[in-house]
Amino acid sequence: MRAKAGERIVIRGKTVESPDRHGEILEVRGSEGSAPYLVRFDDGHEALVFPGGDTIIEQPHTS
Repeated sequence: MRAKAGERIVIRGKTVESPDRHGEILEVRGSEGSAPYLVRFDDGHEALVFPGGDTIIEQPHTS
């Protein structure tokens, strides 16, 4: 998985009751766009993320 700062990340909930988590990638700390990523989630929480198979990287929306 490759990403750039400014892209959006979506981590799917692991169970039916678990909501998806959405955030913005602030920094890419791996080489050539690889993990880990510093992410600010929509609730304001920041975390270092090593994404798994339940993760999607989205391009930022431009208008």
